[in-house]
Amino acid sequence: MSLLGTGFDWDQGNEANCQKHGVSVAEIEAVFEGDPLVSPDLAHSVAEARFVAIGRNGAGRLVFVIFTLREIGGRRMIRPVSARYMREKECRRYGRGAG
Repeated sequence: MSLLGTGFDWDQGNEANCQKHGVSVAEIEAVFEGDPLVSPDLAHSVAEARFVAIGRNGAGRLVFVIFTLREIGGRRMIRPVSARYMREKECRRYGRGAG
């Protein structure tokens, strides 16, 4: 599991929001099982701290995930908020190769 958390916090709301751009739950979880580039999302950290993760899904395609961390039952859980595939221009800008 990711060093960020010990599991994932999924419900109908965040699952549907993440999948509206075609990214599956499995792909999002694969990003965190790899070595994602993580940074704070200061522009959207109003009610709670949010973060951006950039990493590859199981097929090697770059995925952009917005997430927060939540304490649930004494465990720190990753709660994805939104996800999408990265565009070619973004892939070049982040220096991670084409997705």
